[in-house]
Amino acid sequence: MKRNQVWGLTLAFLASLCLAGSVQAGETGWVELFNGKNLEGWTQHNGTATYKVEDGTIVGTTSEGSPNSFMCTKKNYGDFELEFEVKVADELNSGCQIRSQQKDGDGRVNGPQVEIEASGKNGAEAGYVYGEATGRGWLTPEDRLKPHKNMKDGEWNKFRIVAKGPRIQTWINGKQIEDLTDEAIYKTHPTGFIGLQVHGIKKGTGPYSVAWKNIRIKELD
Repeated sequence: MKRNQVWGLTLAFLASLCLAGSVQAGETGWVELFNGKNLEGWTQHNGTATYKVEDGTIVGTTSEGSPNSFMCTKKNYGDFELEFEVKVADELNSGCQIRSQQKDGDGRVNGPQVEIEASGKNGAEAGYVYGEATGRGWLTPEDRLKPHKNMKDGEWNKFRIVAKGPRIQTWINGKQIEDLTDEAIYKTHPTGFIGLQVHGIKKGTGPYSVAWKNIRIKELD
């Protein structure tokens, strides 16, 4: 083999190492919240909806007469970046709780919730932030609460959520939906669990399901 060929192979090898190193460095700090096999690290709060692991996904299915149900991390998180994929029945409303807590007495889950729902014919409010059981309703200001069609109905959709101090940012399929700064909710909910919601349904309807996969989180300094 000629000297220039050896040098060329050496450069190619070094380049591949640099690329591999950059990919690995870019993934530093990420932790898988769901192992794809069971619900280790999770616990259910409220409601009687069922949560099962099927084909590497968490599938939540409605239970008629049940209030909102939540499958929640056992660990609390403050500042973080969260990613997951979700697919929801067109008829079902869902959401992802962040920095959430349980109320003393009735144990009801409360805190910021990133909305999950199919776009449907007229669009939806997916990606906006709601104050679940906080008494405030939507945390996203009314003038920004505009229905959109960034959710792909009947398909997997990728959500990204960044919570840093009082600021909460959300993306769906790479499109930014919300950039909310709310000092009041941060004061009451600076940290808490992540929760996967199965919304309650009307009598005589359902069952409907919502599924999550590739759930991972990176805590921020």
